[in-house]
Amino acid sequence: MSTITRVREGVAAFGRPPAAPAAQLAADAAEAAELRAYATHPDVVALRVERVRTEVDRLCWAGIVLGLGFTMTNVQSFAAAGTPAWSLPWLAAWLLDPTVSLVLLAILRAEQVTARYQVRTGSWTRRAKWFTLAATYVMNTWHSWAAGSVSGVVLHSVPPLVVFVAAEAVTDLRDKLTEAVTAAFTEAQRRTAPVVAVNVSTASTVHVPAERKPRTRKRSGRRITFADYLTTAREAWTPEAVVSPAWIREVTRCSRGLSSRLAATLTAELSEQHATTSEGGVSDEHDGPDAGE
Repeated sequence: MSTITRVREGVAAFGRPPAAPAAQLAADAAEAAELRAYATHPDVVALRVERVRTEVDRLCWAGIVLGLGFTMTNVQSFAAAGTPAWSLPWLAAWLLDPTVSLVLLAILRAEQVTARYQVRTGSWTRRAKWFTLAATYVMNTWHSWAAGSVSGVVLHSVPPLVVFVAAEAVTDLRDKLTEAVTAAFTEAQRRTAPVVAVNVSTASTVHVPAERKPRTRKRSGRRITFADYLTTAREAWTPEAVVSPAWIREVTRCSRGLSSRLAATLTAELSEQHATTSEGGVSDEHDGPDAGE
């Protein structure tokens, strides 16, 4: 006994006939085309880029805030200039670094919005950002430069320079992410090549568009019932159409498990309607001579 024969007998033992390879491949191709259409949909691509943008913003903001927090003690020491601890000048010295840092953070927050919509800011905005960063660097490294400590200069130069580089890079990153959304949207709109699949029931070729509209369930926000799917299939049916699960999925975008029930129900309705029409025609033929007599 061959392997194919044993497999067919095993499948038949469970009450299900073996599926034809061509039909199964056609169904898989149609499902893969639908998944690819959703994955390349402009809104889905834009959502993914927005998530990346959110992650980039959070990481950059965390690094900037930590870097400014590290420089706070050095700036306070520079502003206090050896005054006694807890004296009024010593306490006021703690206000210098937050004053500069808050202005810098306000500028970066504004650039976060303008870069999102690719709006260029004026020259004074960049000057204010560079001035606050330069002031933070000078106050943070002054004692190390005065003492001639190379290690101290390197240590206290790294956080301000990281903040400076991050402040400049994050603006360009937001701008490029916005361009990525636009490019992805344009690329998805340009994809019009159809995917050819084989209809399971008619064995004819049908064209499945690469882009499909999102299901009504996602657009309307409510759950689509069996009656709604059946109504959609009933309205899409034409005398030339062959009712099959594949055809039901194509016109209603329903799941594969539900398409079989819909196809059976619609076929029963069409058969009953056809039988009623036929009986009506026969009855009219008999009634004709009687009416004439």
